[in-house]
Amino acid sequence: MAKVYVPALKGVVEIINPWDLISENEVKEAEKKGKESKFAMEIGKRNKDAIDSADIVIAALDGQEVDSGTSVEVGYAVGKGKKVYGYRTDFRQTGEKGATVNLQVQYFIESSGGRIVSNLNDLKKAIKVG
Repeated sequence: MAKVYVPALKGVVEIINPWDLISENEVKEAEKKGKESKFAMEIGKRNKDAIDSADIVIAALDGQEVDSGTSVEVGYAVGKGKKVYGYRTDFRQTGEKGATVNLQVQYFIESSGGRIVSNLNDLKKAIKVG
C-alpha cells in the first residue's frame, strides 16, 4: 500500500489511507487497558467518517473472496452517493460467472458510476475520466 498504491495515486487524488487513521500505539494502549472492543468500534467510526469525507472510494478487491469489511464499505459508500472504483489484480476466479468479483459488489461499484480495473494505469485513467 505505502510503497506502490499511495505513490501511484498521489498525483491523481488526495488519499485518505484507512491504515493511517490509527496508530500502532493506539492499538497497544487499547490492548493494555483491555479496551479492544471499544477501540474496534472507534476504528469503524474513523473509517465511516473517512468515507463520508471522500469524494470517491477505491476498494482493494484482491483475495480469493473480497474482504467482508471492504464489501460493507463499498455498499456504504454507494449508499452515500459516492462513486466507487474497484482495483483487482488477483487472477483467481471469484464470484459468479460473468462477474469479476461477487456479483453484488460488482453491481454496486458499477451502479455508482465506477468500475473494476486490474492495473494502476487503468485506475488512474478511470478516475481522471470519472
